[in-house]
Amino acid sequence: MSSRVTSRSSRTSQLRTRAAVLAAGLGVSAVLGAGVAAAADATSASASASASASSVASAVEAQAAAQAKAAKVTASAKVKAQAAAKKKAAAKKAAAAKKAISWVHPVKKYKLSAKFNQAGGMWQSTHSGQDFAVSSGTDVVAAHGGTVVKTGGNGAGDGPAYGNAIVIRHGNGTYSQYAHLSRIDVRVGQVVATGQHIARSGNTGNSSGPHLHFEIRKTPNFGSAVDPVAFLRAKGLSL
Repeated sequence: MSSRVTSRSSRTSQLRTRAAVLAAGLGVSAVLGAGVAAAADATSASASASASASSVASAVEAQAAAQAKAAKVTASAKVKAQAAAKKKAAAKKAAAAKKAISWVHPVKKYKLSAKFNQAGGMWQSTHSGQDFAVSSGTDVVAAHGGTVVKTGGNGAGDGPAYGNAIVIRHGNGTYSQYAHLSRIDVRVGQVVATGQHIARSGNTGNSSGPHLHFEIRKTPNFGSAVDPVAFLRAKGLSL
């Protein structure tokens, strides 16, 4: 009887011990599980913070790149605008230069004397051109390219007052006349270039001294002249 009771007590004690161990194990597991969960939460939070920081950094980099690109585009546009302005200025200058050389002075180192429409006893009514005072034998050139339509004494047909003369036809119904020449070096029908030698100045015809009488006409004949100084200035020449 005593032996059976002892045996049961021992078994009960063993069962209690096992239960306690099991409970302790479960407690440890629960603690460990909580720790793992907490660690997992911490890891997740850290990863989230890292991702957020990375996202901010990427946004900053993207913004910086966009600003750099915009600055580059602005700089490029500025350079292009400056280049276009320079090109426009150069074109304007070239056009002005071309305009200036399209007509040239008929003589060099001159002094303007009798003016267009000037009254006086030297002419039937008023002066029909502009006089360029130069010494006899001065080189006379075509003020603009064209075709020689009149040459010779007696004003090339316009009257003895002009002496030896030349008339050149230019484009747009414009003619130039050169008178009081000492020598004529072109012929009717000859095509001449702007600035090409055509004659030598002189003192022939109704002249009070050596000079070149120069006219701009609307026809090849006397009576159709316009102010040659105003005409040449409109072509970019200074007189």
